[in-house]
Amino acid sequence: MAPTSWTPELSLDSRAGRCRLTLAGVTYGNGESLQQASNDLLVRLHDLAVGMRHGAYRPSSEAGGDPRVAGFLWEIGELTARGADIRARVFGDPRA
Repeated sequence: MAPTSWTPELSLDSRAGRCRLTLAGVTYGNGESLQQASNDLLVRLHDLAVGMRHGAYRPSSEAGGDPRVAGFLWEIGELTARGADIRARVFGDPRA
């Protein structure tokens, strides 16, 4: 059995007709609906992961950040490079 990959905690805040999904220590997404917030989060996450793979972004461990974030972003970048949908990796497999 393969080891389980670490995923940052996901939280939802909904106020005044707006949603914010936060992937703890990584990024967030905003929208008028949960779907819009999740799409925004995935775009931001994609951009961070691609930036990291190309050396344009490096998560800061000096500021007390979780070192697992770099591994998570690298994994998301690998999925993106293969053309895979990262939604299931971030939000879980709905078939599970």
